[in-house]
Amino acid sequence: MPGTYSQVLLHVVFSTKHREPWISPELAERLYPYMGGIIRAEKGVLYDIGGIEDHVHLYLRWRTDGRISDLMRTVKARSSKWVHDEYPALKSFAWQEGYSVFSVSKSQEAAVKKYIAGQRAHHAKEDFKTELLRMLRLHEIEFDEQYVFD
Repeated sequence: MPGTYSQVLLHVVFSTKHREPWISPELAERLYPYMGGIIRAEKGVLYDIGGIEDHVHLYLRWRTDGRISDLMRTVKARSSKWVHDEYPALKSFAWQEGYSVFSVSKSQEAAVKKYIAGQRAHHAKEDFKTELLRMLRLHEIEFDEQYVFD
């Protein structure tokens, strides 16, 4: 086969450090497009982004020749620097060290987008910690709960 064809779709979730509620709606309005620009600059495509004050969900297409860990390091570092530069009062803003990433089938795209869009309503019933543990179990990812949260 002379070409490479792929559809690597990912749902990535990560929180602010110590799950501090830094991401106000006003910040999100500017931060989310900025994060999309970082992903585009790294040759990915951000299809959807959302979250609440203490965490973010990304739905994106990634390339086969790039490491997810490199993308996440870049997104978090550049977006954190941008927050510090644009919002000096948020000098303590930081992202958590790790992230969770789940593969997504194209057939589940609508469900993932709906899930991301409904974060505010969803978190009226379930906190982030419970949500993440449920997602890890749903995807049958092995983990030790004592190391999941900082």
